[in-house]
Amino acid sequence: MNFYEKEKLTALQAKEEAQWITFAPFVFQATRVLRDSGILTTVEAHREGITLEQLNGKIDLPAYGIRVLVEAGLGIGLLVLSEGKYKITKTTYFILHDELTKVNMDFTHDVCYNGMYFLEESIKNQKPEGLKVFGEWPTIYQALSTNLPEKAKKSWFSFDHFYSDYAFPEVLPHVYHYKPKTLLDIGGNTGKWSMQSFAHDPDVNITIMDLPGYVDGAKGKIESLGYGNRIKFHPGNVLDDSHKFPQGFDAVWMSQFLDCFSDDEIVSILTRCKKALNPGGRIFILETFWDRQRFEASAFSLQQTSLYFTVMANGNSQMYDSKVFIKCVERAGLKVVEEKDYIGVSHTLLVCQPAES
Repeated sequence: MNFYEKEKLTALQAKEEAQWITFAPFVFQATRVLRDSGILTTVEAHREGITLEQLNGKIDLPAYGIRVLVEAGLGIGLLVLSEGKYKITKTTYFILHDELTKVNMDFTHDVCYNGMYFLEESIKNQKPEGLKVFGEWPTIYQALSTNLPEKAKKSWFSFDHFYSDYAFPEVLPHVYHYKPKTLLDIGGNTGKWSMQSFAHDPDVNITIMDLPGYVDGAKGKIESLGYGNRIKFHPGNVLDDSHKFPQGFDAVWMSQFLDCFSDDEIVSILTRCKKALNPGGRIFILETFWDRQRFEASAFSLQQTSLYFTVMANGNSQMYDSKVFIKCVERAGLKVVEEKDYIGVSHTLLVCQPAES
């Protein structure tokens, strides 16, 4: 990846880009309202184009509001205006129909937008100061398992699951190629990985480890689906260094989990993961590294998502550069024995073993 080795814009293009950055909050909110109000969908339905007067009769908003929104849409690049009629653009198509774009937009608005005002304060204090727009919790993870506002919770889980749902079917054969009989699923969340594991290898025995609130939620769902006798549960907080992990596992699995922690916390977690392994066991880490992306837009999205961790999640983690992350792996006394990029939308699989093995 060499997206960032040299500057690519002329002076005029750079000044134009600076204006986009300056008005980025306006662009985002105008686009979201154009989408959610039905304006973009209505324009799309009229392939020959639609006048402003016609739009006024179809959208339940004041005429003034429709006018300023569609004019903003012209500058944003969502609409074109020819012979008095508005039509959509290719960008609008993705705003309306691309699931990745929808998930990212809803997550940005429902989870992050108001809290992002506190970015500077969060960086200075190394705490998620933006989380206070929802309530008082040390991290967003306690809120998710209790009473984060329902809309924010829905968008958070949709964002989280969108990426893992694409990656899991592709990565399952890589994990079960090693035929683990026992697997510790750390950060098991809703139990999706564990249940898909059984569909792939009915002989595996799994223990889900997560915060008590997550474990309770996963346990109820899993037992209702008939997996209760195959999955054990181990509630606990991995940030408690004194908390010992259960032992005796051929595999430890963590998906989109370690990006929730600081460098030193990752080292502590991986050190305890190593002690949970049977001889010859492996640790499987599925993560999204911004420096391992095929497309610049993917790297950009991950770099910006890091700021969600800064402001809303915990104040000290990020979507990592793989070189920084692998140094944490090595500090924990592990070595990467296999790595595979471009899994699902944007994931990399790291397979690790104790360095002395």
